[in-house]
Amino acid sequence: MIATLRWMLLAAVPAAFFVALVRRTDPRREPHWLVATTFALGAVAALAALFVTSRATALTGLDMQVADAGESGALVFLFLVVAPLQEAAKVAAAWPAFLSKHIDEEYDGVVYAAASALGFAAIESGAVMRAHPAGLVWAARALLALPAHVFFACLWGYALGRAKQMKRQRWPVFPVAFVAAIAAHGLYLHFIYGRGPGALLVVTPLLAGMGFIAAMLWRDLLSRRKVTKRALPSVSASRRSLMPPTPSLSAVRSALSRADQPVKLRWIALGALVTLGAMIVGIAGGVLVAHLMNVDLASVDEKEIRSAAPALLLGAGLLGSFPTSGWLIARAAGVQTLLEPALACGLALAITLVALGFAAPVTLVFALALAPIAWILSCAGAWVGR
Repeated sequence: MIATLRWMLLAAVPAAFFVALVRRTDPRREPHWLVATTFALGAVAALAALFVTSRATALTGLDMQVADAGESGALVFLFLVVAPLQEAAKVAAAWPAFLSKHIDEEYDGVVYAAASALGFAAIESGAVMRAHPAGLVWAARALLALPAHVFFACLWGYALGRAKQMKRQRWPVFPVAFVAAIAAHGLYLHFIYGRGPGALLVVTPLLAGMGFIAAMLWRDLLSRRKVTKRALPSVSASRRSLMPPTPSLSAVRSALSRADQPVKLRWIALGALVTLGAMIVGIAGGVLVAHLMNVDLASVDEKEIRSAAPALLLGAGLLGSFPTSGWLIARAAGVQTLLEPALACGLALAITLVALGFAAPVTLVFALALAPIAWILSCAGAWVGR
């Protein structure tokens, strides 16, 4: 009885978010019956995806979990089977809505993609809890998987809505967004379902990064719909003075574009050195804090959350170095755009990933997952430094 109640409650969480989504939509623009149909199709698509995944596991012997399939086998299964299948299933569930006349802007694409993802997540959460009826770890995994389902679906939903609104584009938006969603979702699922419970701590900065990007997309959607200031959430004067407002996606895209002045190549090279130096200082700071707190970093083990917690000190020190280096580069270079700091951070991250690929291949998947967050933090620091 308790086991049944557990999986039913976990399945009800995405359904509750779906009800909130329906209440926030305008039935004249997004008919509730079509949104509900998309949610139901997402649930059906999840059943089909789970069946295909189980058959693929039985035929190949591969699985998402590193303990069962090994590091390479788990990653191959995730990126070639699980992640593409899940995103394709959600696209198929939302496709009837995209063929309708009710999709005429990006916001509509986000609504139907989110409805499809919530229906998918409701079935997946129930299936996960039914397969693992005991323990809080699997409940945490199912809950942490929910925002990723919605976020990555909204990326290609935004792209589909934009593609339908703008018939002619310089480059295909949806294929790029779809492939990016598969790659990012695969990495996220690797830490949620593929590794030990301690790896769940890695998704903390990933969730923060998804929240930041979602805020930018939201501001961009509001600006495109020409929402008045009274519709925007109020911000107190003290908060407005302490931190700048979250920029819109269009503002960031404009800041990352080439200005009238030529790109300062020397500041890209120097900025990469500054970023690498800041990374070393950040890691050293994390080690120093761990030493002062009498924390043994050698005892870190991803099989348990408590034993993996000390790694947060190193992660916090490392990620904290990126906004600092971005701010320093923007201030020293005197640039009006984010192009030089962004390219400098990208160069430093590329050097780091190549070095880790030769020196410590096991840590490469962690570095790949955190690299986009580090780049966003560097751009955020450069945005303030401008």
